[in-house]
Amino acid sequence: MTNEVVVIGGGAAGVMAACTAAEQGHSVTLIEKNERIGRKVMITGKGRCNVTNATYTVEELLEHIPVNPRFLYSAFHSFMPVDTMELFESLGVPLKVERGNRVFPVSNKAVDIVDAMDRYLKQTGVRRLTDVVEHLVIDDGVITGVTTKSHGTLDAFAVVVATGGLSYPRTGSTGDGYRLAGEAGHRVTELIPSLVPMTSEDPACSEMQGLSLRNVAVSVVEKNTGKTVYSDFGEMLFTHFGVSGPVILSASSHLHSLQKGVYELQIDLKPALSEEQLEARLLRDFEENSNKDFRNSLNGLLPKSMIPVFLRKTGVNPFKKVNQITKEERRQVLKTLRQFTIPLSGFRPVEEAIVTSGGVDVKEVDPKTMESKLVQGLYFAGEVLNVDAYTGGYNLQIAFSTGRLAGLSI
Repeated sequence: MTNEVVVIGGGAAGVMAACTAAEQGHSVTLIEKNERIGRKVMITGKGRCNVTNATYTVEELLEHIPVNPRFLYSAFHSFMPVDTMELFESLGVPLKVERGNRVFPVSNKAVDIVDAMDRYLKQTGVRRLTDVVEHLVIDDGVITGVTTKSHGTLDAFAVVVATGGLSYPRTGSTGDGYRLAGEAGHRVTELIPSLVPMTSEDPACSEMQGLSLRNVAVSVVEKNTGKTVYSDFGEMLFTHFGVSGPVILSASSHLHSLQKGVYELQIDLKPALSEEQLEARLLRDFEENSNKDFRNSLNGLLPKSMIPVFLRKTGVNPFKKVNQITKEERRQVLKTLRQFTIPLSGFRPVEEAIVTSGGVDVKEVDPKTMESKLVQGLYFAGEVLNVDAYTGGYNLQIAFSTGRLAGLSI
């Protein structure tokens, strides 16, 4: 069977590469191992699909990409968030912009984005195959096709590897692309989880399991030096293993190694209040509860499930009457409200990460085309590359932009 172009992987990058190549007039076959395309797109943004970030300059986009940002310069120039938004609206999905310029379908349903990707494939005449690519066929440094599990060998003068990373293997991201890249002689950098929940050995986390804190300020601090390596504002969650939620996932992408005892999380529980306002608020609460035990005076300030943990962290006797609390103890209470600390011990497994950090070494890929520097006609797009971004729609935009550039370059 003769094909001009084969794209491996039916996620955001693969669909974009396939449709773009088809729009250039090529005969394109998209091979996806799942019956349905876009399995990972379905679960992004808690099932709402944070499709991109409404950022208007390339420089602003690059600021949100901690790993190899300059490599993406040409890809972003070829396809910006505004282009992503125009594409999906033209495919019948109205979009809206929320806090932090995050873009979602108005329906809040990721399935609408996946259905639009399906329509795009049909519109551009891309042929779909449900199969597994076992090997790349390379002849004297030139790609000539792929061998598949069920459909034998497919000839091609161009192959795009867009198989995703290792995260969420149930969606089909099982690291196939790294194996195929290795076969072609490419170096694959160390694969570690990014945008992933973090673990803590502090039993306080499981005590507060299920508690979600909104509008808190968090900092990740190096314990030895006191240096803040990351700070953010937003929502987080306590779990049986440690901490999760948007600000925690973002923090994880700044920590490429996380050994026990090196970092701690510091949570400012009342970031909207100045020091004076917070002290005035505490004094007011203490005055209203002056004859109560300290443990019964914090209901107005803290969620119920946090109070026993908070009491322990202040070191103040929970049975002490509020009117007997010393100035020094009150200072300690204020300090704990500002710096509620949780020691961090590690990351959850890569299977639970939103993205995989690491991948095909970008030094061996031409940033102007996404073509391999080692094998003519072999292209890479999306998460299989060693690039990753913070939360907020940036990782999907990387997939769309690199897929578009690969498709245009064929």
